[in-house]
Amino acid sequence: MSQTIIETNFNFPAQKGVYKGKVREVYTINDNLLVMIATDRLSAFDVVMPKGIPYKGQILNQIATKMMKATEDLVPNWLIATPDPNVAVGHLCEPFKVEMVIRGYMSGHAAREYKAGKRVLCGVSMPEGMKENDAFQTPIITPATKAEMGNHDEDISREDILARGIVSEEDYLILEEYTRKLFQRGTEIAAKQGLILVDTKYEFGKTKEGKIVLIDEIHTPDSSRYFYAKGYEERQQKGEPQKQLSKEFVRQWLIQNGFQGLEGQTVPEMSDAYIKTVSERYIELYETITGESFNRADLSNINKRIEENVLNYFSK
Repeated sequence: MSQTIIETNFNFPAQKGVYKGKVREVYTINDNLLVMIATDRLSAFDVVMPKGIPYKGQILNQIATKMMKATEDLVPNWLIATPDPNVAVGHLCEPFKVEMVIRGYMSGHAAREYKAGKRVLCGVSMPEGMKENDAFQTPIITPATKAEMGNHDEDISREDILARGIVSEEDYLILEEYTRKLFQRGTEIAAKQGLILVDTKYEFGKTKEGKIVLIDEIHTPDSSRYFYAKGYEERQQKGEPQKQLSKEFVRQWLIQNGFQGLEGQTVPEMSDAYIKTVSERYIELYETITGESFNRADLSNINKRIEENVLNYFSK
């Protein structure tokens, strides 16, 4: 197996702190900048898998960077520079404690809830008579609360967000507007590459100046689900599974092997051969969504490479 980056322990100049999430590690510099490192950790059902996926961090970081640049005319974002394939540097923001999930199709979590008999998701009604992977007439926004470490993110309605004061109504209206604009642009970008952007999530924060900006990742296989457009209608008519590029294939593999992140369940062993296929699927998505060949970064000493590139960036 290729070397992967599972954890970092850097001490950059003027570093004030570090936050380690499920997949990313975020270093605060000088109370005004963040250095976000995309590791090769794989998370599913809010559980981090024991083994890393080669090139996954690079892929997430580079797709997110491309998509930030492709949407910055619509929605301001936090990004300043990408000094390394796995690293993004941007403005320090106060994150909103909600994830703005938007769904164009009845898939994944929405489909599982629908099959269980639910017709309301996050306060949004879902029509009767839908099949899995059918398109909603209009994309629906189904927010989730941001979990503290170790807890699952939870579905929440717009009404509850406002009632609990998690986000002000003034700010929430902006988050909804930005979410719909980004999803429309993401849909257009995907269509040019023969893909359907099925659903995704966006995260937002506020700068010290009070400006709402897009943060974290955007339109990556960790935050989004894509179908291939070719053959979509035929597969729906025949009731066949859609051909997709997303992390859902990992979730389905875990479900087949008896794991859904529930108490008492054990993460199944991922063989080197299976991890290689996961890595290849991530590379396939990168090349398909961007229309560019993926250039594999040097994996001989990832931590050293990252540290040198970040220090070099700050020295300038």
